[in-house]
Amino acid sequence: MSIANIAARALEQGKGILRLAPNWVPRSFCVPGRRIKLHPDDYYILGGERGGIDERWFSSTTAAENGPLTGDHEGLSFIVFNDGGKEEKILLRDAIDELKGAIIGDRLWNEYKSWPMYSKFFDNMGPLPHHIHHNDEHAALIGQKGKPEAYYFPPQVNNHGGDFPYTFFGIAPGTTKDQILECLKNFTKGDNKITSYSQAFPLDPGTGWDVPPGMLHAPGSMCTYEPQKASDVFAMYQSLVNEAVIPEALLWNGTPQDRMGDYEQLLEVIDWELNVDPNVRENRFMAPVPVRPLEEMQAEGYVENWICYKSDAFGAKELTVLPGASVVIKDSAAYGMIMMQGHGTMGDWPIETPTMIRYGQLTHDEYFVTEAAAKEGVKIVNLSPTDPIVMLKHFGPQNPDMVL
Repeated sequence: MSIANIAARALEQGKGILRLAPNWVPRSFCVPGRRIKLHPDDYYILGGERGGIDERWFSSTTAAENGPLTGDHEGLSFIVFNDGGKEEKILLRDAIDELKGAIIGDRLWNEYKSWPMYSKFFDNMGPLPHHIHHNDEHAALIGQKGKPEAYYFPPQVNNHGGDFPYTFFGIAPGTTKDQILECLKNFTKGDNKITSYSQAFPLDPGTGWDVPPGMLHAPGSMCTYEPQKASDVFAMYQSLVNEAVIPEALLWNGTPQDRMGDYEQLLEVIDWELNVDPNVRENRFMAPVPVRPLEEMQAEGYVENWICYKSDAFGAKELTVLPGASVVIKDSAAYGMIMMQGHGTMGDWPIETPTMIRYGQLTHDEYFVTEAAAKEGVKIVNLSPTDPIVMLKHFGPQNPDMVL
């Protein structure tokens, strides 16, 4: 059977809702925070050289950039299709390539010819180094796309804040380019102390931050839900974090070959005005914003908030369906979703929130909703008399509903 036939049957089977398999990604430079529900024996299942698994990617058609040891399908989401009692899997990327607008909608397909975002859990025990994601112009020099991203800290996976629940954003106002250039030149001399020229903010569960490309940031140790553009481009600008030495190769990770060793090029990647913004908290912090008046939603059995809404490259919502409620939720765009709490049904599918997942185990906590199904309305039934259903929903660019 061809990929197109399998994708069409999967779409028909789920009536416009596709079931996805868990998608685990290791990082050699990270220490897992162990809050993403993977079995304790499986965080290092890919071997010590690959590092621990501290990410789970959602609705991803983007391959992970993890160096020469990267797995064949690392970072790519699979659709799970039930074929006569046997579970088959095909890549979400391949299905979208075949069915195009029937999955993501003609608006996105006609403009991007792909699903242009993905989301993830990032779950590190300690802070990450001060690093940067390139904009489209700089990323194009190495054959990639730029990467805006956003953070949201779900309460359900943040029973503890890790070793350092504070994130550095940008560069402290008054800092000069020469001071940052000196830090970059000192990368191989021990601690280059670049965060001495930044400012950190405490991270609060149930809130988030917007991180445009070109902005230096050192994510803290909370488990983070991260919607982002479909790219894995980055470069590490901090040489020592939590007593861990960062390989120099990661400093030059996003640099074109003809400018390797050119520290001025690293400086060019920094959006200087964005980084020295004196109102960085006011302009980048995101508190939840109700999509409708709270009283109206609660009377209908649900509450829905925008949680990531400052980028035009993606958006995200948190949907809560109250205990015992049955609701129909309409959206104007396709989206992926991940269950955070509760159990029930979504369309013809069961939805549940596993406590622990083995590597390779299939679940019923992640789905992709096509644009047609989203517009028609998705019926969600909470089968618990006491526990709310909570899910996070990630959308592509220019969502018509995201008018704030």
